[in-house]
Amino acid sequence: MSGEVPRRPSAARRILRGPRPEAVPALIGRAGAFVGLLDIAASVFPRFRHSRMHALAEVLPGALGPFAAALSLSTGVLLLLLAHGLKRRKRRAWRAAVALLPAGAVAQFAYRHSLVGALISLVLLVALLRHRDEFAALPDPRSRWRAVANFVLMGAGSLALGLVIVSVHPRRTIGDPSLADRLTHVLYGLFGFEGPVDYQGATSWTVAFSLGALGLLTAVTTIYFAFRPEHPAARLTEEDEARLRALLVKHGGRDSLGHFALRRDKAVVFSPSGKAAVTYRVVSGVMLASGDPIGDVEAWPGAIERFMDEATAHSWTPAVMGCSETGGEVWTRETGLDALELGDEAVVDVADFSLAGRAMRNVRQMVKRIERAGYETRVRHIRDLSEGELERIRRAAEDWRGTDTERGFSMALGRIGDPADGDCLIATAHRSDEAGGGAPGDARSEDQPGPYGDLKAILHFVPWGPDGVSLDLMRRDRTADPGMNELLIVAALQAAPKLGITRVSLNFAMFRSALARGEKIGAGPVLRAWRGLLVFLSRWFQIESLYKFNAKFQPRWEPRFVVYRASGDLPRIGLAAMQAEGFVNLALPLPRFLRRRSAAARACAHSVPERDVRAA
Repeated sequence: MSGEVPRRPSAARRILRGPRPEAVPALIGRAGAFVGLLDIAASVFPRFRHSRMHALAEVLPGALGPFAAALSLSTGVLLLLLAHGLKRRKRRAWRAAVALLPAGAVAQFAYRHSLVGALISLVLLVALLRHRDEFAALPDPRSRWRAVANFVLMGAGSLALGLVIVSVHPRRTIGDPSLADRLTHVLYGLFGFEGPVDYQGATSWTVAFSLGALGLLTAVTTIYFAFRPEHPAARLTEEDEARLRALLVKHGGRDSLGHFALRRDKAVVFSPSGKAAVTYRVVSGVMLASGDPIGDVEAWPGAIERFMDEATAHSWTPAVMGCSETGGEVWTRETGLDALELGDEAVVDVADFSLAGRAMRNVRQMVKRIERAGYETRVRHIRDLSEGELERIRRAAEDWRGTDTERGFSMALGRIGDPADGDCLIATAHRSDEAGGGAPGDARSEDQPGPYGDLKAILHFVPWGPDGVSLDLMRRDRTADPGMNELLIVAALQAAPKLGITRVSLNFAMFRSALARGEKIGAGPVLRAWRGLLVFLSRWFQIESLYKFNAKFQPRWEPRFVVYRASGDLPRIGLAAMQAEGFVNLALPLPRFLRRRSAAARACAHSVPERDVRAA
């Protein structure tokens, strides 16, 4: 650190170390969810209303009669939908609950003549009004695709719950309807029509009203999500990007992940002085920052405070992925958050790199073998490539991605060849049609020209200050010889001195220290078990393979940390991080024809390693 960070208690730190402000909303949200479940049980299960729980069910909205059963079911579902919003102090959830409770009180008195039930609703209404200042969180980013998700989820839930409603009256059912008949009855009932299942007495009306209420709720909530105003996810504006680039010019050498802050699907908050900034994305209610703050380290506390204020205003869970040891110290000191080591970044000092020696034997042999097969490499800045060659590289990088889901967030730039990224470095491997040198009979020596000419592999690096680069992506043609990545990394390291580069950041190795210590002699049973679990998970997430790949180049390891508020938030933060990196996709995918991109769109194609080299 070039300057000592002021040790002043920020507002965010005072808030986090004081009483948890979400305690009352969380209690109200849990109570709402519990009451919602009781409402649903009281409306769906006949025996529930005549069991020992009858005294409790009597004071809940709706318990008698077909209309009251439908009203109870509707109220229960709505309370369950509102519970999470109330826990997160969302203002709109509070408004909906305040509007719903008087209606519930009227229903209690008008349909059940229950004064106690009406008082219960009014007491909860008074509690909400009394604590209204705690429900001030602003809406989350959203789009109208939420309406499609709501229709699918609510439709599936209504079918499942409707099947239960149809099946819990065995003594009142006429005949023995099959499962297909019951499903048909549910589908008809959701649309307000009578199905093939018959009941004795008023049970048919109760079932019909309940199914109709579920169908109406599905339709109304879907229409609401479809027509409500959008709050799109924030994006970097041109002004924000210009300010960030100016900060990177002065302070970009501090953090190898600094240039990734220029991803245009991130938002940014600046310190009051404008000398520091934190970029982030909101995923599933988690405000996810990555790397260290950008800018002057002495201005970091101001940017961090703004970040925490924004998280508090929206009731988002604050988290930081992949910050350095210095960044972790500042984050924890200024906010009271905790830090956990996440893994290590592999950094190669160009002056110390050499292919000589026993430790580099495997890499040296692989590179020599590939060179004898006729491959050649080129290492250039993006600004030195023609537009035609750039377009060919963009298309190849997209087609060679290897996964339908584009990956990368904290350690990927998300584009190749943007005019503003002329300082980025690109290493390419080429093999002409006439090149030979392979083993006799090797089918690869007879390869026909592909759609990208002689281009066989790509490595893309982003600037790391004036004298460093940080690996962004690795892509290769699947028909090319193995070892393309090793060849291009060696080529980039050997070309680095001529380009004024003294350090190269390679891949991020998650849980590297656990893997390294767990395979040594004398490792304890707990460490060995932890390493075994990581090796098992490596079948799906390339944890061990990335560590071993990085280790080939004899790097120095720089630890990276995740910063979080409470241990209970870690699963949620982990899921949000996996969504942001592209490993988990909870959103409904766009139809294939909508995912087609124009040549202009490909210019900003998401750039992540074939093996998700930095973020796996």
